[in-house]
Amino acid sequence: MGSPPGQPPYGGVPGYGGGYAAGPPPDNYLVWAILSTIFCFWPIGIFSIVFATQVNTKWGQGDYTGAQESSRKAKNFAIYSAIAAVVLSVVAVLFVVVVAIAGSASTSTSTF
Repeated sequence: MGSPPGQPPYGGVPGYGGGYAAGPPPDNYLVWAILSTIFCFWPIGIFSIVFATQVNTKWGQGDYTGAQESSRKAKNFAIYSAIAAVVLSVVAVLFVVVVAIAGSASTSTSTF
């Protein structure tokens, strides 16, 4: 059976706009944001850190939808940072291989 009208669900906390949040705040992914900034593609990782730091603040202010949205964005930007690092690494390796092949081909065809 549900809660009476106007009452929060069991364990719910009232929030802005008449919404209710039950349970703990969403994960802020701050550790992943920091790691993706340090070890992956830092320009995108910074966005992840910004959104990760907003999660607990918004949750504490009662903006539960905003906290969940910031959590989702922090996670996505950390993933994007890791993907960008992999793509850029592959491109760098391919560039080095192509330059090495071109360099060896140009030295082997030259005559003295």
